[in-house]
Amino acid sequence: MSGLTLMGLAWGFESLVGWPQWLYRRIRHPVVWFGGLISVLDARLNQQAWPHKVRYLTGVITTLGAVASAVAISVGLTICFSETYFRSVLEVLIASSLIASRSLYAHIADVARPLKEGDIIHARIAVSMIVGRDPNRLDEHGIARASLESLAENASDGVIAPLFWGAIFGLPGLVGYKAINTLDSMIGHETNRYAAFGGFAARLDDIANLIPARVTGLLLCAVSLKRRSFYIMIRDARSHRSPNAGWPEAAMAGALGICLSGPRVYDNKISDEPWLNKEAQNPSTDHIYEGLVLYQRSMVLAALLLAIILVLGLTQ
Repeated sequence: MSGLTLMGLAWGFESLVGWPQWLYRRIRHPVVWFGGLISVLDARLNQQAWPHKVRYLTGVITTLGAVASAVAISVGLTICFSETYFRSVLEVLIASSLIASRSLYAHIADVARPLKEGDIIHARIAVSMIVGRDPNRLDEHGIARASLESLAENASDGVIAPLFWGAIFGLPGLVGYKAINTLDSMIGHETNRYAAFGGFAARLDDIANLIPARVTGLLLCAVSLKRRSFYIMIRDARSHRSPNAGWPEAAMAGALGICLSGPRVYDNKISDEPWLNKEAQNPSTDHIYEGLVLYQRSMVLAALLLAIILVLGLTQ
């Protein structure tokens, strides 16, 4: 099965079914399993007493070893069954579990509902599940801003990037990308503990998301039908602390006519981040719903493009 076909089938299955809660309660999720491995390696190989260079080297070894192990397992699970119907089904099931379009929508909607009802306490609880900043310091605007930033960034990290690497390299490419992205989310932080150990993982994730982030930004601009969305993306994306997240976030900000990013609090420390679309209004609850509609439209456009590429490939 080609990578394009696999991604088309896997994304279709994920969009309809997702990863059911009853299944998660019983066996968790492949990303959770991989996260457990990273936690063990972190505890054993990231020793604070070791010199910076040693910790960086152990981080490189950990990152490459973990990614290689994940890819090897994915290859081993499928190669055992040769070219059979069961192998195809297994590949689709594994691949679908590593695409997050359905769950991303659900997580953001879980924030919007209590916020719409004026229940800021439960809105803070919901937003704490998707962002790392201190939720107790967030008012309505802050919760809406955090939700929309997460929606834009994860449209790339959770959907477009997995599809991109899976389409090119098949299941191993998809698994390899998710391994890199999970490593970055767990150890790719510029803190005293992870600046050395997670430095390589962070740079590797930057490379892996270089193209998908910009594609996601263009998709959001295209479905917004607003030239200002493209203008804000080009103007402000590079000012973001991340070389990639700024592209879909700036596109979202321009499309909705709101300001995103800006200063925020992590672990009682203020991070003075630059604004995206600074001159625009603060986001509100209604903007979360508008963002979800924009996200859905961008995913439909991405699906149409994937289908066109697949059909063109089959006709050659």
